[in-house]
Order: sequence, then structure tokens, then C-alpha cells
Amino acid sequence: MNSTIILLIILSYFVVLMLISHFTSKNTSDNSFYIGDRKSPWQIVAFGIIGAVISGVTFVSIPGMVGTNYFYYLQFVFRNIIGYLFITYVLIPIYYDLKLVSIYTYLETRFRIKKYKVELQF
Repeated sequence: MNSTIILLIILSYFVVLMLISHFTSKNTSDNSFYIGDRKSPWQIVAFGIIGAVISGVTFVSIPGMVGTNYFYYLQFVFRNIIGYLFITYVLIPIYYDLKLVSIYTYLETRFRIKKYKVELQF
């Protein structure tokens, strides 16, 4: 394939994404975008976050990385599974129970604002 065809495929992909987002985002707010109006169970949200991270990274950078570094990245993926399980079964339920959106609001709630600001300097 030449570069013109590749660029047209990528451009058409982004145009289709923009059209889908335009037609499916009627009457939505920031609250519904970030936390789904709290209608989704935390397990679904956690697996959705993990899926988005994996698919985004895989689509953009992994093909070139595997081509140059062989399969060293596969070891990294297996180690990340532990982190994903921690996020899924520890952090996301805490966020849902406390009605939080991010780790920053959790730190502010848990440690008070003064300690939170001091820890950010380190």
C-alpha cells in the first residue's frame, strides 16, 4: 500500500468515529460521560477502563514495538494484569462507594487538602 491509501483509511476511520459520536451523544452531560450517571455496576466500568487502555495502546504503538523489540512487551502486559486486578477489585469499588470520579478527589477526602498538596511536591 502506498502512503496515500493509508492516510485515506485513517482519515475515513476518524470521520466514521466522529459521525458515530455525533449521532449517539444526544442530551448527554459531563456527569453521564464520566460516571455514566452511576447506573453501571463498578465491575463493568472497571473492565471498560481496562479494555480502553489495552485497545488504545495496542492500536497505536504495539505493532511497531513488537517489530523492533520482539516480544519483550508481552512480559510487560502479563505484569500489568496484577495492576489491572488491583484497580478492578480495590480502587473502582472505593470510588463508587464514596461517589468519587478520580484519585485526586479520593486523596483530598482521605488526607485533607493540606497533606494532599504537600505530597504532590514529592
